[in-house]
Amino acid sequence: MAEKVDYWISNAVGAFFDPIIVMPGGWGDSLPEAIKTQITLERLIMNIQGLQGDQMTGTDAEAAAYLYTASLTAPMGDHWVNIYMYVFNQVMKHQKIEVPDDLKVETLGNYEMGMLRDLKAWIYRKRVEARQQRDREERRGKNNKAKNNPQQNTFHEDKYKQDPIF
Repeated sequence: MAEKVDYWISNAVGAFFDPIIVMPGGWGDSLPEAIKTQITLERLIMNIQGLQGDQMTGTDAEAAAYLYTASLTAPMGDHWVNIYMYVFNQVMKHQKIEVPDDLKVETLGNYEMGMLRDLKAWIYRKRVEARQQRDREERRGKNNKAKNNPQQNTFHEDKYKQDPIF
């Protein structure tokens, strides 16, 4: 029982302080503040769903942030463009912003939905790995900067450089 409480607390704190996973290439700093706020809100919602037994995963806003930076780094293929437009539409819907008809993607096929699920699972794994690494460094006393300046940072991962999917 204590492990579940620790896990939940770790995820709750992580909703605010875990890094935002972005595509390597230097575009992480260009994320709009609105998407950063949306990421935090969706992470909190995901934590509540996790308490109810749902599988913890990345969120639509996190996927949108990753794909936003990916689209600025390299051209994307058709499937990833559709996925990006789908999560973009989901984020805009949460922000109550109307998306023009020519940009609306309200559904994905099974293959693309599977790709999105895989991306969200990967983003969540990388978030947790970054949190665990930060926690280990803090316990060792090597990460004084994180103690003095807790904020969401971007985290670059090279998985998709090795797996060309775009």
